[in-house]
Amino acid sequence: MTSPVSTRSADCSSAPSRATDNLPDVHILVATDADFVLDEILAALSGPDTSFTVCRNGRDVAGVIEARTPDLAILDLQIGSMGGMAVTMALRLDESAGRLPHVPVLMLLDRRADLHLAKRSAADGWVVKPLDALTLQLAVDRILHPPAPVDESAADSDGADGADREDSTEEEPATAG
Repeated sequence: MTSPVSTRSADCSSAPSRATDNLPDVHILVATDADFVLDEILAALSGPDTSFTVCRNGRDVAGVIEARTPDLAILDLQIGSMGGMAVTMALRLDESAGRLPHVPVLMLLDRRADLHLAKRSAADGWVVKPLDALTLQLAVDRILHPPAPVDESAADSDGADGADREDSTEEEPATAG
């Protein structure tokens, strides 16, 4: 059963959580103008403790965040009015100026070659489309619940350190597709 979508404005809407007794544990802002991308995100991440706000126009994202700060923003790289890279850079500028709180960003890339765009815009993670539910769920979980930092003093005697782990993060779901 899909949650109904109630219209807030012409370009943003809210898909309430299935939980009715209390506020959801996780609120996710999704910015995309592609219905199939939105459908895949909602199918993969919907649950009783999750609510969504959907923006079809990248220019509206900052205002939506100002009204209700989400736990995560999932931004499609290709949004007609203002793409995911530009939105993320604008959010980071507003954050550095104290106008908006920090909101973790998961960017949806069209191809692996777009990885540099996500990194340059300071996205917290990225997934290359086409999306699959497990990869998306793992990426969201990794951003919302990052692993504890590795204590270098507790490194194995075989010389393993965090550097190898750092290099491998490009292949993990939160940072690659």
